[in-house]
Amino acid sequence: MEIQDPTRGLGVEPSDPNKVENSIPNEINSAEQNSMESLLGKEGLGLDFPKAGEIRQGVIAAVKENEILVSIGTKSEGVISGRELDNIPPEERASFQPGVEIPVYVLNPEDDNGNVVLSYTRAAEQQDWNNVHEYLASGEVIQSKVVGFNKGGLLVPVGRLRGFVPASQISAVRRAKLEDGEGTQQWEKMIGEPIQVRVIEVDRERRRLILSERLAIQETRESLKDRLLDELREGDVRRGRVTSVADFGIFVNIEGADGLVHLSEVSWERITTPKNLYKVGDEVQVKVISIDRERKRIGLSIRQLQEDPWLKKVAHLKEGQLIEGKITHLTKFGAFARIGEDLEGLIHLSELSDQHINHPKEVVKEGETLTLRIIKIDAERRRIGLSLRKVDSAAYADLDWKMALAEEVQEIVEEKSSSVSHAEEMGNIVEEAGSASASQSPLAESQAPVEGNEEKTD
Repeated sequence: MEIQDPTRGLGVEPSDPNKVENSIPNEINSAEQNSMESLLGKEGLGLDFPKAGEIRQGVIAAVKENEILVSIGTKSEGVISGRELDNIPPEERASFQPGVEIPVYVLNPEDDNGNVVLSYTRAAEQQDWNNVHEYLASGEVIQSKVVGFNKGGLLVPVGRLRGFVPASQISAVRRAKLEDGEGTQQWEKMIGEPIQVRVIEVDRERRRLILSERLAIQETRESLKDRLLDELREGDVRRGRVTSVADFGIFVNIEGADGLVHLSEVSWERITTPKNLYKVGDEVQVKVISIDRERKRIGLSIRQLQEDPWLKKVAHLKEGQLIEGKITHLTKFGAFARIGEDLEGLIHLSELSDQHINHPKEVVKEGETLTLRIIKIDAERRRIGLSLRKVDSAAYADLDWKMALAEEVQEIVEEKSSSVSHAEEMGNIVEEAGSASASQSPLAESQAPVEGNEEKTD
């Protein structure tokens, strides 16, 4: 009988007795200690055995009621079952069909039954952590929704991870919609609302994911503003919503980008703050009055879309017209005079006298009433220029004569109109009085026939 060499297949040359004697017990011990993976590896089968904590791409081999078999390149399929199976959302589980590729996390490379225990949710969660790290690096804006809250802010999911939006990172627009509330109750109405967020902190070990709506909206607005700046033109009229009110003006969002209505462009009337006129959330119509594409600034106006009351006040005034004015105050460059109830004009230093003067007080004084000539009406700057020295100017003689004649004609027309109206009124009174007198006259009563007592004639 031929005795087989016990070293065959163990990689030891039989020609060396010492090696055979030393290697046989070592190889036998190694065979007992090493797993099937190492022995098969030495045989060159090269199976890729899974390791605990490893994430692999697997292919669904079979879907059963209580388990899912997934092929991951080992001698047998891995198993997703039990509680792990229950943790898979129903909509995702419904999409699991044989042949579909899914990521899996190796929980146990071999259980008591020799199966590789897998987890789909752990693999997806690990992928979500990888994703949020990428979002943090790129600054990408994420679309999600509010699913909960606590005393510090809102809870927002990113994939299977639950992120936290601190109150300081919630947008001003969202905070402005809140009514006064106590504690966490103020956030309850936000549940289910869509929200845009950016990742600002990731700590996988502590399972900490911090998000910001404020930065996401800022990022979105910047991109929207770039697009808007490309298509916007001065003079455009747009509708927008007030997002912020300050003493120097109000910010209005138009098509996702904010523009500023400066205090001077809020109203035609003089105001000290726009807070008394507008509040966050108000819808307004605005006119684009300036665009700074380099600095990405948009200037808006509300008042330029409203009728200027000043124009009504000066509608009866004309350049060259003589008018009575009362000096209100003096400055080194001229004197201001009130013309009418709430209009004021400036008599420049050069228009006070034909002679050179250094200060208006050399010619006029406060409280003095003078005849002045209107030399300029600047509707755009809402200014009226007056002159004292041109009141008797020969250059205006013809104009003064024509205006005086026009006033005289107007007075005659008004007088005649008044006379006609007065005559008609008096005529009506006389007519009414005559009718009343006739009906109450004794003569009328005596001449009136009485029934049954008429005079008979032959």
